[in-house]
Amino acid sequence: MGISVTKLLIVLGIAVVLFGTKRLRNAGSDIGAAIKNFRSAVKDGESDKDETESGSAIDGEVTDRKKEE
Repeated sequence: MGISVTKLLIVLGIAVVLFGTKRLRNAGSDIGAAIKNFRSAVKDGESDKDETESGSAIDGEVTDRKKEE
């Protein structure tokens, strides 16, 4: 039930015929760049999360408070 090498080659051949090698190469490089950017964004998000959890607090005060009626 798995995908064999023969089936993969047939699918690859059909893709080359339909799209051409140049468009497939461009699509591959675009997908690779997108994955690289996603990984770096996740890494940056984790480092930002670590900085906020390091114990720093935001100081502030309430300047206007509604009174209960």
